[in-house]
Amino acid sequence: MKTHLVNKNSDRLLIFFTGWGCDEYEFEHLESNCDVLLLYDYTDLSLKFDFSKYNTYNLIAFSAGVFAASVVNFDFEINKKIAISGNPYLFDERLGLAENIQKVLYNITEKNADDFARNYLIKTDEEWKIFHHSRRTIESCRTEFDRLKNLYNENKEKIKDKFDIAIMGEEDPIFNVTVQKEFYGERLNLIKNARHNLFFRIKNYEEILIPD
Repeated sequence: MKTHLVNKNSDRLLIFFTGWGCDEYEFEHLESNCDVLLLYDYTDLSLKFDFSKYNTYNLIAFSAGVFAASVVNFDFEINKKIAISGNPYLFDERLGLAENIQKVLYNITEKNADDFARNYLIKTDEEWKIFHHSRRTIESCRTEFDRLKNLYNENKEKIKDKFDIAIMGEEDPIFNVTVQKEFYGERLNLIKNARHNLFFRIKNYEEILIPD
């Protein structure tokens, strides 16, 4: 995994497992009162970071990052763990990405990336105005996708559903919302008029950690 730290000189840390194909630039509009460690590019699941300076930890995981967070272990207590638009069983045909969705993701190109984002990630015109893609190449995203499949098969028995809260758009076209309702039960909070990417509905991370 690659890391990017948003340093606020805080003793509190938010660990953010971002989604497939993401990088730090995709979330640079989000503000925070605590330090934020963004994790991305799951070509491996190794994590090198000094966590010792912090006293309080929270975790959010988005999309494919929900799987990554479910198999990475930390030797400290995390107060709150939130899954956003994802399921730990990422490549399970029922719980995770169906085969047809995998094909859509793998066949994203520079020419159709905007159409994909508009039809799958973003719901409203207001969100689209402030949306921007990550700066990663299509090739790096495909490599990550292939590695994620391998890592999933290698770590499937280690997956732990350790999330306290799950959040998902009611119109998410990537993960089956009805199935997620069954999986998460009362932990699931649905956002109306929203698709897969919910991060353009908020201005700061605290809105996720302390929902209305």
